[in-house]
Amino acid sequence: MNKLQLVTIENDDQLRRCLAVRREVFIEEQQVPEELEVDTYDQIGSSAGHVLLMTEDGDAGAARFTPYREATVKMQRVAIRSAYRGRGLGRVLMTGLEAAARLAGYRYAVLDSQCHAEPFYKSLGYRTVPGEPFYDAGILHVRMEKEL
Repeated sequence: MNKLQLVTIENDDQLRRCLAVRREVFIEEQQVPEELEVDTYDQIGSSAGHVLLMTEDGDAGAARFTPYREATVKMQRVAIRSAYRGRGLGRVLMTGLEAAARLAGYRYAVLDSQCHAEPFYKSLGYRTVPGEPFYDAGILHVRMEKEL
């Protein structure tokens, strides 16, 4: 596998690269409306933390966390470009996102997983919160949680 680098976003160029990954995965591939995908957390200086996963070939993935409640962060916008899937990079991305959240002082994480990705998040130690699946951006999701 290529050399991997996971960076915590610190400038507009890095953030632009994260948004490009998310645009490809969510807006173009999954047809999520842009106004639902990009929000006020997508700027330098917001309370969100963003990470970018890079390989020698290019940017492979991106994700972010946002404040949810005291000591709890919400993992969001977890995206791996289609050309990089099936190589374990989602696990690398989530491990890095969780580390960044712990470094920022969070002890717990929640996320809204697309139903098809629920087994992946379970393999990372997330537990499905009891309740009915729900639609977000027209895609069925379940709420999951984990102690960091």
